[in-house]
Amino acid sequence: MTQIAKTLPDVLVGPLLRRLSPSRLVLWLVASRPLTMQLVLYPEQMGAQTYPLDKSHQCVAIGQHAYIHFIDLSLPTALPTDERIAYDLQVQNTQGEWQRLPDWAPWLCHESEMYPGFVLASRHHRLMHGSCRKPHHNSADGLVRADTWLAERQSTPEEWPAWLLMTGDQVYVDDVAGPMLRAVHALIERLGLVDEQLEGATVDDSQALYSARESYYHREALLPDVTSNAALRERFFGGVKKPVFTSANAQNHLMTLAEMLAMYCLVWSPTPWRLIAVAPPVLGNKETDAYQQEQVVIDDFVAGLPQCARLMAHIPSLMIFDDHDVTDDWNLTADWERCAYGHPFSKRIIGNALVAYLLCQGWGNAPDKLNPLLLQASTLFEGDGPLNASVQDNFIERLLRFQGWEYQVPGTPALIVLDTRTRRWRSERSPNRPSGLMDWEALMEMQQALLGTKSAVIVSPAPMFGVKLIEIIQKLFTLAGKPLVVDAENWMAHRGAANVLLHIWRHSKTPGNYVILSGDVHYSFAYDIVVRRQKQAPHLWQITSSGIKNTFPKQLLNTFDRLNRWLYAPLSPLNWFTKRRKLSIHPRDPDRASAGERLWNASGIGLVSLDEQGHPTDIRQLDVDGGDVVFPPPELSRP
Repeated sequence: MTQIAKTLPDVLVGPLLRRLSPSRLVLWLVASRPLTMQLVLYPEQMGAQTYPLDKSHQCVAIGQHAYIHFIDLSLPTALPTDERIAYDLQVQNTQGEWQRLPDWAPWLCHESEMYPGFVLASRHHRLMHGSCRKPHHNSADGLVRADTWLAERQSTPEEWPAWLLMTGDQVYVDDVAGPMLRAVHALIERLGLVDEQLEGATVDDSQALYSARESYYHREALLPDVTSNAALRERFFGGVKKPVFTSANAQNHLMTLAEMLAMYCLVWSPTPWRLIAVAPPVLGNKETDAYQQEQVVIDDFVAGLPQCARLMAHIPSLMIFDDHDVTDDWNLTADWERCAYGHPFSKRIIGNALVAYLLCQGWGNAPDKLNPLLLQASTLFEGDGPLNASVQDNFIERLLRFQGWEYQVPGTPALIVLDTRTRRWRSERSPNRPSGLMDWEALMEMQQALLGTKSAVIVSPAPMFGVKLIEIIQKLFTLAGKPLVVDAENWMAHRGAANVLLHIWRHSKTPGNYVILSGDVHYSFAYDIVVRRQKQAPHLWQITSSGIKNTFPKQLLNTFDRLNRWLYAPLSPLNWFTKRRKLSIHPRDPDRASAGERLWNASGIGLVSLDEQGHPTDIRQLDVDGGDVVFPPPELSRP
């Protein structure tokens, strides 16, 4: 064993609780070596149960001193529900001694408890949900707020959420602060993460990329300087101007698989930060100022990571990607796809992000479905030296063709998590127009899942029913041929997808209760939705929580909110010119709104409670300032 391996802790990230049920436990962690582990469970009314994990986990080496462990344990006897079950993930050290979890990760235990624990809910009675966690956004972290909330309820496990639903943009691989990128490179070196060859860039391989002068704040210069790639340069690394909403910042876009994997480690665990010394690179004056400002925010982010790790060691999490997990505007239009997938370098960047998503997010959602992909992914890392470029590109090609990222979790109500990124309905009128978020076949699959169900929670990363005024602005920019300027991605942007979606909700065999949980937009809101003039109509609720660590420009959102209330009031004739005219949408006013706002603009995490029929009985946002924002029913929120 090398000296560097001796100085590394055994566990670097995790454990994260993923897909849990009374008869099956799925966990994920990153270690500095292949581990021998055993899981000890402490159900309250049963004796301690010890399960060796030698045959219940897979291990994939992603570097010389980095191994992802995929734990999938089937239990011979079902565990009890609705009670706290303490657990100890014990690791055998190099001397053959068992190390208890409180010894190697004491921050994962609450002060009142000897071990971390989880609750297997008998029904999906309460759900915590959120999206858009950008480390260098200047706000507190919603996951820290969620951990504080949970810490206050250690003695009342019946109040714990059944799931933590992470509804998109768990990482920002396309918008990275300079200090974060510097930490990524330091961790790659410390752990010996995999190298790779690069085709279509001005550097030959990953090591040349990391040492290039342009690697910080000027990655657009690493693309080939030819006219045919001008669109590629602008779309991926040009900082596309977005005057209506925000300005993109893609100059530090992650590129290699090692960078993507290091980013996941750095946003989910405090341990990697303790292994590296991060010094600023050589920068110009402008970049130095940006780096110093970002460093202050990143330092605050890192300080909260022990609590974030503790939350994910207590609440089982389900995840789905959105664009920033891969790249901004991912698959927005058919023309975008032609440009992005038509060049080997941009295709590799997208593919690397998908590989990292599979390894760090996707597998834990649906292990049975994704085990074949995981098996093939493990072959990428066989042998010494850089990744085999041909093997890597072939696997990326398979991931780009894969149709199966969506998944369902049985229960009451059922959980249906949608893939709104890779199965899109491309515009037939113009390749520059936004694609539908799901194609006809994917929508039909969703309809089949809904038929006959009395209640369901549907996770759609983008809101199915958003703010009408903002959607109109996005449509105007689309008509002007500039959909990229405003991220014109909403369910109503594509006529075919919108019509099918609305038909599903008006179908006579979908009369149940359906809660739609979304994120993406960097503000939070809640709607009650009624299908007009239909006796057997579903009851719909659109609940959006965004961001976990991100917000919308305050004054701009206030203006949009005010104009939307004026222009699209319930009796406004403008409503009859929208695709949603056959629906009656009733906004819920947040109880802490000071001037009639319906859009709540603050970092935090959403929390929704559901009764046995799937009706939301309580909708709130846990703000990072420590307060709760409640969205009461429309009839209670107005005088």
